[in-house]
Amino acid sequence: MGKLRHIAVTVPDLEKAAQFYEKSFGMKRLRESETGIHLTDGVMNLAILKFRDDKHAGDERGAGFHGLHHIGFVVDSMTDAGETIEGNGGKYHMPIPSRPDSVLEMKFRDPNGVVFDVVTDEYAKKGWGAGGLD
Repeated sequence: MGKLRHIAVTVPDLEKAAQFYEKSFGMKRLRESETGIHLTDGVMNLAILKFRDDKHAGDERGAGFHGLHHIGFVVDSMTDAGETIEGNGGKYHMPIPSRPDSVLEMKFRDPNGVVFDVVTDEYAKKGWGAGGLD
């Protein structure tokens, strides 16, 4: 089974968007990088992203796309989840990232084309702090 882990949006200005969610909803920063600011409400996480180029964005929407980008789930097994997803009409999209020092996620598209990723709890804790502020 899977549990919703995060929602990711792409924006033109990382800091401006992060401050909006912090001030409007009391969200707290988990981490920051060149391409993202990750916030939490203590239960769910919001990834605010700005891709540096179309290749980094990872699909046909490119770096200029702004809006809901993808959702993420924590699963028990990447292999089992992939088989279940494809058995239910989903399609494999891509692995992310390819760096050995990063959390490995697999991206898929649901039957309607919505992008989502899956990751095991072990890796989610490394990348997201177990879904909250710890």
